Amino acid sequence: MAKKQALGRGLDALISTPELPRSVDNESLIDIEIRFIEVNPFQPRTNFDEETLNELAASIKELGIIQPITIRKIRENKYQLITGERRLRASKIAGLKTIPAYIRTIEDQSLLEMALVENIQREDLDAIEIAISYQRLIEECKLTQESLSERVGKKRSTVSNYLRLLKLPAEIQLGIRSNQIQIGHAKSLISIEDENAQLKLFYRIINQDLSVRKAEELVRELKSKKEKKNNDNKNLPGEYDQLRNQLSKYFNTKIQFNINNNGKGKIVIPFKSDDELEHIIGIFDKLNF
Repeated sequence: MAKKQALGRGLDALISTPELPRSVDNESLIDIEIRFIEVNPFQPRTNFDEETLNELAASIKELGIIQPITIRKIRENKYQLITGERRLRASKIAGLKTIPAYIRTIEDQSLLEMALVENIQREDLDAIEIAISYQRLIEECKLTQESLSERVGKKRSTVSNYLRLLKLPAEIQLGIRSNQIQIGHAKSLISIEDENAQLKLFYRIINQDLSVRKAEELVRELKSKKEKKNNDNKNLPGEYDQLRNQLSKYFNTKIQFNINNNGKGKIVIPFKSDDELEHIIGIFDKLNF
């Protein structure tokens, strides 16, 4: 496995945040002391999984913050969180004293939306920068993926694929930003559920200079081995097998039921192209998901 890069250099070493258009001159990105930030009292989310917070804290401790939080200034040395409470909590666990943050003083929500949409149109943005801009539009401008796709003139599946990049481990996101891997490689890695397996293949792609097609082939082999090992879809109770067949017909794709020995599992809806994903999303839209 390739030696990991030295990444403890803060935000600048991880992501160069694109500047907003000149028309939005009252938003800035700076490092803020965490002790000066209070959580939003109107935040609807109150429960945060301790295990995932600790995992995020470990990543932050090693790699730093990739995606800044967003805050607004209340008074001198006092700020209120707008978005990014998980990142803020995990940073505290990691022992960070400061955190990179966008300071919002603008009140006109539509102006921020226009600035972010205009920023997305820049040709020099990498995939992670685009994904972060999409995420900010969703979080801060309260857009759905459907309305966002209309704003930026992209298919909803395209927007969804960019947003999924932010679920990849920080090392892989950095690999995308530094052009170590292509967006096609990243899409293949996203389909791998196990993070260790993602990272293993990520470094193999870099070390062996694998093509996107070869990476896709290796991902298919991994999935095939996993299915053979788990044998999850065999010997299912009759009601599960019947439901799986009904869902397969409904979505026009082969639905997978993955159930472990404890009875826990998940339903997987696979797709082979953006068009197939659009078809599946359309079905969920009709169901008001």
